[in-house]
Amino acid sequence: MKRTLMAASAGILISATALSSWHTQAGKTDSTPMNAIAERYVRTVLALGQHDKDYVDAYYGPPEWKRDADASKVSLDAIAAQGRAVRADLLKLPPGSDELSRLRHQYLDRQLASLDARIRILKGEKLSFDDESKALYDAVAPTHQAAHFQQLLDSLDKRFPGQGTLAERYDAWRRPFAIPREKLDAVFQTAIKACRDRTVKHVTLPDNERFTVEYVNNKSWSGYNWYQGDFRSLIQVNTDLPIYIDRAIDLACHEGYPGHHVYNALLEKHLVRDRGWMEFTVYPLFSPQSLIAEGTANYGIEMAFTDAERRAFERSVLFPAAGLDPSQADEYYEIQGLVDKLAYAGN
Repeated sequence: MKRTLMAASAGILISATALSSWHTQAGKTDSTPMNAIAERYVRTVLALGQHDKDYVDAYYGPPEWKRDADASKVSLDAIAAQGRAVRADLLKLPPGSDELSRLRHQYLDRQLASLDARIRILKGEKLSFDDESKALYDAVAPTHQAAHFQQLLDSLDKRFPGQGTLAERYDAWRRPFAIPREKLDAVFQTAIKACRDRTVKHVTLPDNERFTVEYVNNKSWSGYNWYQGDFRSLIQVNTDLPIYIDRAIDLACHEGYPGHHVYNALLEKHLVRDRGWMEFTVYPLFSPQSLIAEGTANYGIEMAFTDAERRAFERSVLFPAAGLDPSQADEYYEIQGLVDKLAYAGN
């Protein structure tokens, strides 16, 4: 897990107490070339956020850096030049003698390359899907032939005979597994506790870490973690969309323990507070940071529960809590396993 700590952060603003602590820590090393580059990187990301409202997903660094970005809207060309200058200065520096310092150097290089690509796209450059994903996220999705997916669709088609499209028949079968709205919070809180209990057996969390859960609507996603700094998160769950029984563990692990909330709290503790690496106080959404953030959050589900443990827990605890028939749990997960293979590149 230490290797992947370089990859993700999310947040809004941090408390004055935490900022004071950070300034004390960072003040010891602010004169180093890497920390100067880190500040220039953060300011460049915030400047680009003035042109692309979705670009800065979160920020919990010094408020004056954000105020400076808000005070003047610099042109895209100027931001691109600034980003390239920061990257050129970065590449003149040695990567460092220890593994984490080398990863820091590589991380900033990839993030700055992605920022440059985002500016080109905002200026109208058109890229193929693979070229765009490589430019923004430093990754390209795997490739399967159509026959691979057809085989999966044929298997599902046999499970749902009848009229209508396969998607319609599957949706009709799945509908009874939605968690009733009045039971949603109880089920979700039970899932969160189970995920946290498993996480703390393996990960030392900051003493005052915590998060708040809100139920919202009019969103394009089913769940979201807004990391707020000071080891706090706001987790929002969209109640406009049906939330099926498997999503309770998925959301609790992915957004909470050991996913985004834990990941961001550890970044804040070990990299920002302990080392003064301020580049992790900003989260540019369209960047390699997102690929690793989402991938590790999903992998956290498998870390918390083996497949057998998850089925046993949901059958004995979550299905009854949601008022669903536990005897259908095995069939539900067997079919969901086939459906998941259709989303092989979901991250």
